[in-house]
Order: sequence, then structure tokens, then C-alpha cells
Amino acid sequence: MNGAMGQPNLVAMAGFFIFIAASLGITWLAARRTKSADDFYAAGRSVTALQNGLALAGDYMSAASFLGIAGLVALSGFDGLIYSIGFLVGWPVVLCLIAEPLRNLGRYTFADVVAFRLQQRPVRVASAFGGLAVIAFYLIAQMVGAGNLIRLLFGLSYEVAVMIVGVVMLAYVLFGGMLATTWVQIVKAVLLMTGAALLALLVLSRYAFNPLALFADAASRYGEAVLAPGRLVSDPVDAISLGIALMFGTAGLPHILMRFYTVPDARTARVSVAYATAAIGVFYLLTFVLGFGAMVIVGQDAIRAIDAGGNMAAPLLAEAVGGQAFLGFIAAVAFATILAVVAGLTLAGAAALSHDIWVNVVRHGAADSSEQLRVARGATILLAIVSIALGIAFKGQNVAYMVGLAFAIAASANFPALVLSMFWKPFTTNGAVASIVVGTATALGLIYLSPAIQIDLLKHSTAMFPLRNPGIISIPLSFAVGIVVSLLAPEQEAAVKFAAAERRLHLGEEA
Repeated sequence: MNGAMGQPNLVAMAGFFIFIAASLGITWLAARRTKSADDFYAAGRSVTALQNGLALAGDYMSAASFLGIAGLVALSGFDGLIYSIGFLVGWPVVLCLIAEPLRNLGRYTFADVVAFRLQQRPVRVASAFGGLAVIAFYLIAQMVGAGNLIRLLFGLSYEVAVMIVGVVMLAYVLFGGMLATTWVQIVKAVLLMTGAALLALLVLSRYAFNPLALFADAASRYGEAVLAPGRLVSDPVDAISLGIALMFGTAGLPHILMRFYTVPDARTARVSVAYATAAIGVFYLLTFVLGFGAMVIVGQDAIRAIDAGGNMAAPLLAEAVGGQAFLGFIAAVAFATILAVVAGLTLAGAAALSHDIWVNVVRHGAADSSEQLRVARGATILLAIVSIALGIAFKGQNVAYMVGLAFAIAASANFPALVLSMFWKPFTTNGAVASIVVGTATALGLIYLSPAIQIDLLKHSTAMFPLRNPGIISIPLSFAVGIVVSLLAPEQEAAVKFAAAERRLHLGEEA
């Protein structure tokens, strides 16, 4: 296929600049309304259920969803579906278990919920530690995707491309806060679903709109194995480990949990999850068509030649079925996707550093709104620098796979402590800290010892830990440590406060 990937694409550039101009306009309008910490972190709690549902979908449908999963399916076949299904099945957990209690108990971050009836300082420090670990891995995936996209479409070096994304994202968050980020997410969600649907329709039009004919073509070119499991995740234990990490990780992602504070009440939070689940479900069905479409129309060798991780499968497919103009549109949509998710992640990280650490630990809750805003913006600058450095360091990794690791950390560090603090009366401060620290440290340690780092990144011949995803070890261990430590050293005050927490959990602040 004679494409223009790697050469400056004028249509793509136009799309990029139009989106950047529009979103910076949104940021300017939002900045005029962002006067307090409530505005910066929670958009003044004025977001409707549909708006928050689209923003949740926008936050969740990241570079991993659009670029990474399409690439995994294109290179691995059926096994790429494990990521699509895994990312989706976490939402019923959020809907049934997390959304309403989180909105009723918290204010800005999930640490508000964990610390509600426990000692504030140790829990908030531990929660910030866990949350920032998740955000760091998630940021890696987005920055790698962005760097590859801009490098290939603008003809820039990868490192310069990553820096450009970091600077633009910084402008969004620094000035507009959650309100700007929310509207950027909404615009991006609509664009992404439109672009993915158009691309899927163009692919299926070649097969008389029959997906089975597409799959049959893939099997005839690459063998029946592309329609069977085992090419990407051959070990059943590794498959289970990945599955539980993706399912429970959704309920531990700081930037997703933070969105429930932007709505006025718990019922709106629940309804917004239903909207988000519907949008995300449709989108992940489309990524499967895109992956197989890229496999047969573009070809696996052509995809690997452009990017070893397969992240450029969707843009290559867009060029093959729609030409330069459609490539430009899809590239702009992918860029919007990455930029919006990076902004949401940075905002969540800034909230952890400023609200949890500075305001509640360093200043003991005594910081006024303007001070909180200054610290939050300082934390945003720090996170932008870190995200650029991480994006450059992890060049060449598949973005869906990197997000899978972020989900494992979220499911190990945040999810157990969140569930135990809301629903288990004997849970203590020491139990919460131990659960978060052990879950985070175990997940990070096992990821470092896994084939992902030892073989793929460091080029060693073997890895000490055989599984590519640590969830099957680190998630149960985090629950067990939290329970055992709490039972060994009961905390009377935490047990007494459980009744008040339970009442507010079900009835809201008025309780």
C-alpha cells in the first residue's frame, strides 16, 4: 500500500488545528467560570447525566481503545477481543457498587471516600500514592499513542511530538479545570464514535455489510487461528489475571471516579453510568471490526512496518478505505481522544497532589479555595513534565497493553480499599493503608519482574514472574492484607463512624 504515513499530512494538520482551536476556545470560556476549587475539581457540580455519561465515555475511550485494541486485533486476531470485553465489563461493577456511594460520600477524589470514617492523613497519603501510580501508567499509554500519531502524520520526531501533546494538554487543565475537560471529553466522545462508525461502515461496505464475510477473509489470509483464542494470551491463568484486572480496575481509576463529583446528586451519577456504558459498548463492538478490517485491507506486515506495537492500524485503515481526507479526519479524532484523556488524567493527578496531600495532610484542611487552586495548577505543571518524560521512555509499547497494566494497579491499589471502607464495618486506618500500599507495591513489583518489562523493554531472555498481568496475585492479596490487618488491630472510632457513613452512603449529604 502506498501511503503517506511518515510524511506531513495537510488534511490531518488542518483537523488537528481546528480541534485545538475549538477546544482552546472551550478552555477560555471555562476559565472565566473557574473561580474556586469546586469549579476546578468538579465543574461546580453542574454537569447533567447525559453530559457526564458522554464525558465518562470520552475519558474511558482512550488511545488504548481506539489505537491499541484495533492494533491488537489486527496483529493477534480474536485475542484482541479480551481487551474490548474486559474494558466493558467493569462498568456494571461501577454502576451497581460504586457510583452512588462514591457521589454521596466524597467531595473531589476517591480518597475522600476511603478516609471518610478513618484517620485522614495516613489514608490520604497512601491513596495519593496508589492513585498516582495508576495515573503514571495510564499516561504512558496516551503519550506513546500521541507521539506515534503526530510523528507519522506531521513528519516530526517522536520526542517533539510527545512534548507538543504535553504542552497543549497543560493549557487545557491549567486554565479550564474540570469544566473545560468535561466539554472537551464530550466533543471528543461524539467525534470518536462518529469516526469509528464511519470507518467500520467503509470496511463492511467491501463485504456487503456482512461481518462474517470479513472474518472469513481474515481466516483465508492468515489461517483459522486468527479466529481462535491463544495467539496473544496463551496461558489461561494469564487470561484470568488480565480479565479480573480489567473488570475491577475500572472501579479504581482515579480520573473516572472523579467524574462522579461533577454531577449534582447520586441518582444523576447512576444514570450517567448507564449512558456511558451504552456508548462504550457500541464503540468496543466497532473496534473489533476495525481490527479485522486493518488485518485484511492494510495487512499485518504493513502495520508492523509503521509501528511495531500496531498502534497505527486504525489510521492506516482510514487511509486505505477513505484516502488522505479521511485519514486526516481519523487522525484528528485520535489526537482529540488522546489529548482529552491526558487532560482528565492530569486533573486527577493534580487533585491527588493538591487536595489529598497539600490541603488535607500538609495544611490539615486549613487552605482556602484560592490556595487550593494555586497548588492544583502547580501540580498540573509537574504532572505534565512527568508525562512527557514517561512517554519518551516507553516509546514503542502497545498502548492497550500498557493501559491493561494501569488497570491492574487500579484494581490492586484502589478498588479493595474503596469497597472495604464503604461496606465492611471492621475496616481500620491501618488496614486501609496496608491494603493500598501492599496492593500498589505488589502490582508494580510484579509488573517490573514480568515479561512486559524484563523481556519486551529491557531485552532480557527470561522474566522472574511468568504472568504478563499481576492482577490474579495482587488483587486478592490487597483484600487479604486489608482484612487481616484490620482484624489484628481493631479501631473503635472507625467502627462507631460506620453507621454515619452507611447512612450518608445511601441517603446523601442531607443525612
